[in-house]
Amino acid sequence: MNTKYEEVLKACLECLEACNTCFDACLKEEDVKMMAECIRLDRECADICAYAAQAITRNSPFTKQIIELCAEICERCAEECAKHDYDHCQRCAESCRKCAEACRKMAA
Repeated sequence: MNTKYEEVLKACLECLEACNTCFDACLKEEDVKMMAECIRLDRECADICAYAAQAITRNSPFTKQIIELCAEICERCAEECAKHDYDHCQRCAESCRKCAEACRKMAA
């Protein structure tokens, strides 16, 4: 693995965990229908973060494109999570923002 990607890898793994935690907690909220878009984006974001981590660790020739997409999805997930007052959503939004920033910085 290229060591220049260590910060992004760490951010992706932390975001993956935050999204999975948020996803699980959203499913337990009283109004699950209201949380549908948050749940959907948590899944998308967790999946792209996992895929980005895999691309980084196997030194994929597509890493730059994958982390650019990861940043885009993380930003969208952060926007959605930030709309909800639940602690798990706010923590997820922050983690997504950090991951998007790390991805953008690395892809630049």
